[in-house]
Amino acid sequence: MAVRVRYENSSDIGVFGMLTNSYCLTSTSTGSANFVSTFEAELGDVIPVVQTSIGGTRIIGRLVAGNRHGLLVPSTTSDQELQHIRNALPEAVAIQRIEERLSALGNIIAANDYVALVHPDIDRETEEIIADVLKVEVFRQTIADNVLVGSYCRISNQGALVHPKTSIQDQDELSSLLQVPLVAGTVNRGSDVIDWTAFTGLDTTATEISVIDSAFKLGGQDQSAIAGMKASLVEGFA
Repeated sequence: MAVRVRYENSSDIGVFGMLTNSYCLTSTSTGSANFVSTFEAELGDVIPVVQTSIGGTRIIGRLVAGNRHGLLVPSTTSDQELQHIRNALPEAVAIQRIEERLSALGNIIAANDYVALVHPDIDRETEEIIADVLKVEVFRQTIADNVLVGSYCRISNQGALVHPKTSIQDQDELSSLLQVPLVAGTVNRGSDVIDWTAFTGLDTTATEISVIDSAFKLGGQDQSAIAGMKASLVEGFA
């Protein structure tokens, strides 16, 4: 099931939230009560929904990366923020602050519970921390020639959605690396996905949601059933 939501006046919800199979982080804001309550209504009985800031900012989805095993936060994260998040996360989830010049970790890392795609120019030490904390295989990668892999794809344990201009050859390579089915398509620039539900920006179209549902097997759709919709999305983007 895909749920439309908006953060204040923005449909770029991936900027303000981050979701895994064991926890959800949302930005704090007096004007975003509906945003937070939507996540809590859908997820609160299953995983903790944690309101926080990172480095005093609200763009937490751009600054953190993680999966059910761990959470990576930038060096700008304050001790108070780190402790707040630590207290709210499940005990089994590791949290690590990273010294990395490419500090927008959500932009440069895309991960599920088994594999992480990362910006080609991250530090070697950062790559090792990602592998250790998230318990994943790490691959330096681009998506449609873009180095910000976290901005141009979303990965779950069931499937992946990538930039619509990703070539067929690159799609095949990525699908082989990830070991999950992969769909090229569009979304409202901000979808964080877990295995049974997805959250998208309020402006995401019904066709885009159908592709998301299929890519991540949220509604049990057959991949072949949306081939025409995928084509129309790519044509529209071009």
